[in-house]
Amino acid sequence: MGDLPGSVVFCCDQNAVRSPLAEAALKARHGTRIFVQSCGIFGEMETDGFMIAVAAEIGIDIARHRAKSFDQMEEWGDDIGAYDLIVALSPAAQRRALEYTRHFALEVAYWPTLDPTALGETRAQKLEAYRQTRDQVMARLAEAFP
Repeated sequence: MGDLPGSVVFCCDQNAVRSPLAEAALKARHGTRIFVQSCGIFGEMETDGFMIAVAAEIGIDIARHRAKSFDQMEEWGDDIGAYDLIVALSPAAQRRALEYTRHFALEVAYWPTLDPTALGETRAQKLEAYRQTRDQVMARLAEAFP
């Protein structure tokens, strides 16, 4: 097994679409080897129903995910600076993650990932946009965490 990090936190804007998928998929792939969490800049939204649906298509259950922010994780006692790797899936999340590198020796990776929330008019078009995001995240995970 290559050099897998001991702990990873995925982050995006709301922790409702991209990062919950990445968290659940990495847990399914390496859950016994890597401690995995996810968060957002904000954590007030419910997990997005379209992402729940397209994740389920590939056997990943995120229906019980509860969104949380960086601040909430810290309030609940999670030390962000203790993670080996933060993977940011949006530009704003990357900026927030990089703030931690001023005080902690941790790695931040940026995976530019499509935000599907404003794409598509019909249900079928929306699902297709979410599948693109899902497939993008899954391809990056397969590459980064073989």
